[in-house]
Amino acid sequence: MDVSQRYRDAWEGYWRETSDAPGEAIWDSDASLSAVPHSALLLPYADVSLPVVDLGCGSGTQTRYLATLFARAIGVDLSLAAVEHARRADTAGAATYEQLNLVDAGAVEALGERLGDTNVYMRAVIHQSEPQDRASVAGAVARLLGARGRAFVVELRSASKAVFQQAVEAGTPAKLQRVFDHGLRPAGAADEEVPELLRAAGLKILDTGDTALPQTEHLPDGTRIDLPARWFVLARE
Repeated sequence: MDVSQRYRDAWEGYWRETSDAPGEAIWDSDASLSAVPHSALLLPYADVSLPVVDLGCGSGTQTRYLATLFARAIGVDLSLAAVEHARRADTAGAATYEQLNLVDAGAVEALGERLGDTNVYMRAVIHQSEPQDRASVAGAVARLLGARGRAFVVELRSASKAVFQQAVEAGTPAKLQRVFDHGLRPAGAADEEVPELLRAAGLKILDTGDTALPQTEHLPDGTRIDLPARWFVLARE
């Protein structure tokens, strides 16, 4: 199974046209606003002697922070251009980065065989995946965890659509416009779809709660765009 060519091209094009400047992607918030608080929720459940894989790592901002907590950090992304961004940004070599299609069960299996049980960090990947691919993405999380790994997954809630609409009505910020220009569709999954997909993949919800995902764009009045989201700490059943 594979993602559609349209979807692959959309992400490759987006990352090719994104500069290396920190925060250039609208979701590329500083780790202090994302991986730091998220890790605080995950760590009580996780064995830090295991590796951590950042699924959909983008430019690697969160991966580099995760590398300070876990024995090893690996960032993976569908887009080769994103992986190249991450490698350039990681001047200290804190983590490693590779291209991975989460819908390709064989490729996910190969990574799992290579790493063994691993922790997983996934921020806002299911919601922008195409509907037919979302179950495979959830399944990739389950496969990588094995028996001992734990996952932190955070996904946008449907209320994010109203925030996007507010931003558009106020004059679409440039970083958000680039997302739309490349045909990317944020906040595509319904609220109950995400936990249902996780459970169907054989994942047990150990903890969950509501949060917001801070963006790197602001409304004209200076208000930062924060997107309503829900987080999950997960283990294999």
